[in-house]
Amino acid sequence: MIEKNRTSVYKVLYHLVFVTKYRKKIFNENHKQKQMKNILIDYCNNHNIRIDDLEIMPDHIHIIISFEPKYSISTIVKMIKGSSARLWFKEHPEDKRLLYKGHLWTNSYYIGTIGDVSKEIVLNYVKSQKDRSPNK
Repeated sequence: MIEKNRTSVYKVLYHLVFVTKYRKKIFNENHKQKQMKNILIDYCNNHNIRIDDLEIMPDHIHIIISFEPKYSISTIVKMIKGSSARLWFKEHPEDKRLLYKGHLWTNSYYIGTIGDVSKEIVLNYVKSQKDRSPNK
């Protein structure tokens, strides 16, 4: 879906994966998975981050998101991970003791872009622009 705001038009989807510290299976029960899912959905809805898909695994999370291009991916990741951890520990303080130094997430994450056109199509489009220009 193409998104629009006052200064840009964009269509960027990201596949984000982040993992619990030491791969502890914190979300090993359905109600815990549902609760983390609700935390992430509420947070993203309140911060203009669109979730296209979300799956909570016992020790990691897959989320497909889109957001305004004025934000960097690292800023969005820090916001999501930090806020979700704070909200989680507020509801589950006992989990903080299971994790080294009380951190829910590892420092790292995976991020990949998702597109609906191939690199070759975009390269051909860019290369053909000069031929299409009336100002050659």
